Amino acid sequence: MKQAIIDLSYLVSAILFIYGLKRLQSPATARQGNQLAALGMLVAVVATLFMQEILTPAQMLLGVVVGGGIGAIMARRVQMTGMPELVAAFNGFGGIASTLVAGAEIAHIMAIGEGMLGVVTAITIALSILIGTVTFTGSFVAFGKLSGRVSGNPISFPGMRLMTLLLVAAVVGGAAWMVIGAADFPVVADPVVLGALVVAGAALLLGILLVIPIGGADMPVVVALLNSYSGLAAAATGFVLDNTVLIVSGALVGASGLILTNIMCVAMNRSLLNVLVGGFGGDSGDTSTGAGPAADMGSVNSTTADDVAIMLAYASKVIFVPGYGMAVAQAQHAVRELAEELEKKGVDVRFAVHPVAGRMPGHMNVLLAEANVSYDKLFEMDEINGEFDTTDVAVVIGANDVVNPAARHDKASPIYGMPILNVDHAATSIVLKRSMRPGYAGIDNELFYNSNNQMLFGDAKESISNVVTEVKAL
Repeated sequence: MKQAIIDLSYLVSAILFIYGLKRLQSPATARQGNQLAALGMLVAVVATLFMQEILTPAQMLLGVVVGGGIGAIMARRVQMTGMPELVAAFNGFGGIASTLVAGAEIAHIMAIGEGMLGVVTAITIALSILIGTVTFTGSFVAFGKLSGRVSGNPISFPGMRLMTLLLVAAVVGGAAWMVIGAADFPVVADPVVLGALVVAGAALLLGILLVIPIGGADMPVVVALLNSYSGLAAAATGFVLDNTVLIVSGALVGASGLILTNIMCVAMNRSLLNVLVGGFGGDSGDTSTGAGPAADMGSVNSTTADDVAIMLAYASKVIFVPGYGMAVAQAQHAVRELAEELEKKGVDVRFAVHPVAGRMPGHMNVLLAEANVSYDKLFEMDEINGEFDTTDVAVVIGANDVVNPAARHDKASPIYGMPILNVDHAATSIVLKRSMRPGYAGIDNELFYNSNNQMLFGDAKESISNVVTEVKAL
């Protein structure tokens, strides 16, 4: 009866995971999907701990209160600009949890001193340790890059590729040593333990070396990939423990993460291999604070909040294009207010969201949802690109590389071939930026120098607020 209840609980959890994942497909239902998946995990954890008598009800309640309290505090304190690195950190914690569980399984079998570990179990433990540990260190390197604690530039050193190959060889050797020792376990326990330590140690360094050469422009892809790794590590741990719900949830996260990674790569017109070994972009070396012209590109047209207000108020169609600069300035609420004021004047307002805008997949969608921007106003790149030809004004708020026309024609550009939002097709474009610093790709944006483009320099939140004031006065 106990096992039947556990199996039924796991089935309910799996259904909640799958349905929750499906609800994540749309911004309008994403919050509900997240809640359903969280409920599924709670059911699975409680069923496992209670039915297996691992913890008492009081201990479980204490864990829920402490864990939920930490989560609530983080959710309230972490700014939206810090969300990408928080996601990267969560991926890392998921990875190290899988590694620790795999290690605990080895310690458990050694403690009881009975039976054999088995070749299959040894392989799954090695995979769990490898994937989990690579995810842990790789995620925290990504965390450092996203938070500015580590340079966003690609980092390399002489012999790095050779060192990476040696670490891969060490992982394979350590895993083989574990498998060989597992045949006679626990009589030959030392090879299993030492092999596991070799795999873990090599994987720790391997995770760092796999992420540091990737530039900041590729961070959305890396975050999605590491999310997939954390799922695969959980699935491997599920096989170690013979736990169905871990296998199902891990496989779902791993598969969805890989699909999202592919979507990100397609959005950048780059292969995953190219991202991993040929990353570009990073910290801008341009520290200018004014509107100085780039070499051979001419000059830019500056504008004021008054002029922008007049152009927007008398337009028929306006498309807002959000980018990471909007997140930095926390301008999403001001943008929503401006959109509402324009709609009161009969303007058709829409939002164009590029798949890799921001520092993580869906970053802009989350920001706009936080500001209560209506979901039916958000359009993906493929849906809205054809609308720019009939748009009076396109307003770019802190976006850079995803609106750079060089991606279409400049074969020497690192973003050549990347699908972009056709902002330059609008009758007029307005770009809000603090300065003329390049984006993460580290290249100048041709859009800024177009004759029909105007630059509104300054803090985006302050600039938009000034425009709102002027629009209300018209």
